[in-house]
Amino acid sequence: MGLLGKIFTWWNGATVGTGIFTSRNGEKVGQDAAGNVYYRHRKDPARRWVIYAGSNDSSRTPPGWNAWLRGTIDDVPGDETLPPRRAFEKDPTPNLTGTLEAYRPGGSMAGKGKRAAATGDYEAWTPE
Repeated sequence: MGLLGKIFTWWNGATVGTGIFTSRNGEKVGQDAAGNVYYRHRKDPARRWVIYAGSNDSSRTPPGWNAWLRGTIDDVPGDETLPPRRAFEKDPTPNLTGTLEAYRPGGSMAGKGKRAAATGDYEAWTPE
């Protein structure tokens, strides 16, 4: 991404302004498996933020880091601070709304298939 892209796009990584603010005031505290980098303010550690590796979508933030960003936990997340993963837990998936992979139920205008015919329990309203 070129300089113009960095200036005008906030939805894909960090803008130039965020990068400057981060370099002046941020202290890197960690990085997750997806490449997102987490910071806290040098003078006010309660101020925390993330610079995403790719699109800015909070659903891409792992639960431990999400708790840290919100101030729910004070310790920087690591393998020892998180409870063991349960068998039914899956990796987080990004929000697919607005993409070709988004869920489209049968019968919707964007979905495939046809809407089921009325079953006879529906009576159309007509104004008097």
